[in-house]
Amino acid sequence: MHHAAITGSGVFTPEAVITNDALVAAFNAYADRWNATHADAIAAGKAEAMAHSSAEFILAASGIEQRYVMDKTGILDPEVMHPLLPARADDAPSLMAEMGLAASRAALAMAGVTAGEIDLVICAASNHERAYPAIAIEIQQLLGAGGFAFDMNVACSSATFGIQTATDMIRAGSIRRALVVNPEICSAHLEWRDRDCHFIFGDVATALVIERADLAQRPHFAIRSTRCATEFSNNIRNNNGFLRRTRPGHMEDRRDMQFMQNGRKVFKEVLPMVAAHIAGHMAAEGVASDDLARLWLHQANKTMNDYIGRKVLGRDPAPGEQPNILQDYANTSSAGSIIAFAKHSADLDPGALGLICSFGAGYSVGSVIVERRG
Repeated sequence: MHHAAITGSGVFTPEAVITNDALVAAFNAYADRWNATHADAIAAGKAEAMAHSSAEFILAASGIEQRYVMDKTGILDPEVMHPLLPARADDAPSLMAEMGLAASRAALAMAGVTAGEIDLVICAASNHERAYPAIAIEIQQLLGAGGFAFDMNVACSSATFGIQTATDMIRAGSIRRALVVNPEICSAHLEWRDRDCHFIFGDVATALVIERADLAQRPHFAIRSTRCATEFSNNIRNNNGFLRRTRPGHMEDRRDMQFMQNGRKVFKEVLPMVAAHIAGHMAAEGVASDDLARLWLHQANKTMNDYIGRKVLGRDPAPGEQPNILQDYANTSSAGSIIAFAKHSADLDPGALGLICSFGAGYSVGSVIVERRG
């Protein structure tokens, strides 16, 4: 059996930034317009007035200070309130492939690997801009990679599930090197007109090169173990899909066609599930809490990460032990833990252990125990 290693990481960050203050100004202007339009219904008690948001509320609820997006003009326009991403010709690179390509090239450069040496490309993301052909195959073609490619979706856990999939193929000997790419255009499936969630998401793309450890040319992270788990829940859901057109009223602007969640139930149910999953994984591998030098957690909410960090380590994480990037990037679904890993891993000494974990809709949770080598 072969052993796998993460030898390269890459992050593509969009140029457009939306601060909490800018986001709140746009949302409150929209709320004022909505309240004026529905003033009679509000006065008659048939509708509730839309409350304002605030930068203080957003920071306290999430720990988010800003987010990067592929387009902010539409999001900040009270008459639009969603990104404006023009359709591209079928023979032009898709937006997700373009983002993934940039992250992949950075990961390949770090690993010292050429695209032609890649045997597998997985595009693992929470939403794909089309059903087929696979975005992964498009990335494969644009890169000039070999082998085969496919898309996968396990919502916010897509990256860690992709890591396990690639690692298992390397262990089995069916491939030597893989790219796991996570292009997330979360701004397009977020309802920016909903005060409870309008601040949650941002856009980004990440990529990891995973290859046989004996082929690694540079310092890397050996993958010691992977573990994934799922448990069905409706508490995070998006009902959009191709069956929409088969139903009466399919052209309606339905709220359930965007990101929806029951936040209180998610907190109550997901946190124990994730903490128990990590504890079980570590125990099975003989890894004690004091053995971990770093936790790279899913970047959904600072309170959630603080809770998980305390449960895993048995104490408050020391500065740097559990890096957060969501204050800058917001929730970027599957890519969040990979951003944290890419930006906060190079300083670890050889032999240091770390754990990558992502969790979300499904419910799903994936964890990867790695060791610094070289």
